Amino acid sequence: MGHDAKKVSVLGLGAMGAAIARSWLASGYEVTVWNRTVGRAEALVGEGAVVAGAVAEAVAASGLVVVCLLDDASVGEVLADVDLTGKDLVNVTTSTPGQARERAEWAGARGARYLGGGIMAVPPMIGVPDSGAYVFYSGSPELFAAHREALAVPAGARYVGEDAGLAALHDVALLSGMTGMFAGVSHAFALMRGTEVAPKEFAGLLVGWLTAMAPYAYGVAAQLESGDYALGVTSNLAMMVEGNGTLLRTAEEQGVSAELLSPLMALMERRLAAGHGEEGTAGVIDLLSR
Repeated sequence: MGHDAKKVSVLGLGAMGAAIARSWLASGYEVTVWNRTVGRAEALVGEGAVVAGAVAEAVAASGLVVVCLLDDASVGEVLADVDLTGKDLVNVTTSTPGQARERAEWAGARGARYLGGGIMAVPPMIGVPDSGAYVFYSGSPELFAAHREALAVPAGARYVGEDAGLAALHDVALLSGMTGMFAGVSHAFALMRGTEVAPKEFAGLLVGWLTAMAPYAYGVAAQLESGDYALGVTSNLAMMVEGNGTLLRTAEEQGVSAELLSPLMALMERRLAAGHGEEGTAGVIDLLSR
């Protein structure tokens, strides 16, 4: 990796960018920082950071340049007039897969190797051993191989493919799964409200149940890979749709809106009506794919 191995420049020092920069400083890296608001950069001087007065200066300081800005548009604006020739650009700014692919092309046209990143952590987890924090990376395999050690300092580094949009897609897919879980948790607590059961008491039951149900995803994966949506099914779609009636009637009795459950239930009914009662829920995925 040569002389540049322990040098890195960090552009953007919001909560996440600052945590990332600090993790490298604590690990003995020579870190050059730049932030639009200079005060945030100067706060890191006491920890050993070198503050660049201009973006171009920060980019010139290291072969590895990590960008953690507000959004994709900010990345384009901040680096608009900067020479990126020969640089390894790692962009952990939150973006969509499409934006990441466009940004990779943009970087390549300007002579840089590119990795897109999706951070699966909150700032307090960064640089903390065994915190469970990790970052998805996708794009240049050569860049990832060259800087694997450095990228593993702030959080675990998981390379998910050469398509620069894959890191963002993994990030959003996991967050989307989480959002669906939040919907279920919200509906469950709404049903229990007004009973003699304390929320904390119910939370223990809910966490235990959801944890036990989580491996359901492996079953769906097996069905998708085999093409047999009835593979290993114990509660089939016909049974589940029948059971949904009880879920909806209970919500009505408890004075709770079913709006968080209704969209999924409607898709299940459509799949059942099309003659797939013996399947599990994997067929719903076909209905979602446009």
